[in-house]
Amino acid sequence: MTILCLASYEKGHEFLRQSKRQGCTVVLVAAESIRHTAHWPAEAIDEIFFLPDDGGRWNPQHLRNAVSYLARTRVFDRIVALDDFDVEQAAMLREHLRVPGMGETTARHFRDKLAMRLRASEAGIAVPDFIHVLNHPRLAEFLANVPPPWVLKPRSMAGAIGIRKIHSAGEFWSIVEALGDEQSNYLLERFIPGDIFHVDSIVYECEVRFAIASAYGTPPLEVAQGGGIFTTRILERNGVTAARLDAENRRVLGALRLVRGVSHTEYIIGREDGRVYFLETSARVGGAHIAELVEAATGINLWAEWAKIEMAGGHAPYDPPAAATDYAGLLVSLAREEHPDTSAFQDPEIVWRMDMPHHVGWIVRSPDPARVRELLNDYTARVARDYHASAPPRDRPGH
Repeated sequence: MTILCLASYEKGHEFLRQSKRQGCTVVLVAAESIRHTAHWPAEAIDEIFFLPDDGGRWNPQHLRNAVSYLARTRVFDRIVALDDFDVEQAAMLREHLRVPGMGETTARHFRDKLAMRLRASEAGIAVPDFIHVLNHPRLAEFLANVPPPWVLKPRSMAGAIGIRKIHSAGEFWSIVEALGDEQSNYLLERFIPGDIFHVDSIVYECEVRFAIASAYGTPPLEVAQGGGIFTTRILERNGVTAARLDAENRRVLGALRLVRGVSHTEYIIGREDGRVYFLETSARVGGAHIAELVEAATGINLWAEWAKIEMAGGHAPYDPPAAATDYAGLLVSLAREEHPDTSAFQDPEIVWRMDMPHHVGWIVRSPDPARVRELLNDYTARVARDYHASAPPRDRPGH
């Protein structure tokens, strides 16, 4: 079997390794912009090609032409997007080459924030009040009836990129005017105060085979825009919150029709009404080292399991390995120094340390969830005092 992997950013090393371990021929098409900075596992890649890009984005026609040219002498049995920005491109290539897997319509439910909200809402799943930034009279009605603040979100960006919190109608119309012809690529949503959670899942033949719920510390939007300290931790498995999130997650992935693969899905539990609201989902492994967090707690590597699912392809049985029942927590922060000294952090629960310029980060693991919370609280205070930078240094390229 030959698998084509698309990577506009460097990630998915374990997917590539697992594919090779299973006997696949692995072909990687990567963005030209990361040719000299990415460190791909060469032992797991049979061929690698670099395609010119614009800030990690490929021209769809150029990508289609390039892959079609490669297909003259290769038969691609699977096409996989390693990054969120590549999901729609992979779906387009599957449709064009008639390769099995998620097509363009379903891919939109996992990339387009408007499409996924409409689909979930139609299935009776709670979502914050929202509207497409399109028809101005309808927008004016929404602003009059839904109290501020609101959140303006680009439909096809990843994570918190491009999201803005808006506090007045005047502010909104000013931003919309500046967007010009781009405004239809956005949606407006009611801001709901509450706690943010994520559920990371493995799905095979429309059945959730593995899922684990986690709670963010500071909401990701505040971290991204305010330069805070990012934390997340695995929830108590037998707790009420984890059970509610698991049930809602199964409803969401069923409504959005994920047949097989992995998913990172985010929810908010409203502070005022206690309801679980669906925020957004994806057909990929979660970023920000969440895969390492899940593996630390459960022993399950989401990238490797995704590769197994692609190989099984609905024609062979698949079940994830038995999961360990430890708990884990993750902290990541920008740091003032390029290579900060973190030798003072020597707790035996540390199972992973971040190695990136101007960053500090750890994953801690314990059979006791209270110990994980204690360590995250302690580390957050120490990092805020001794390391934290609210923004990356301006002289750093790529930031």
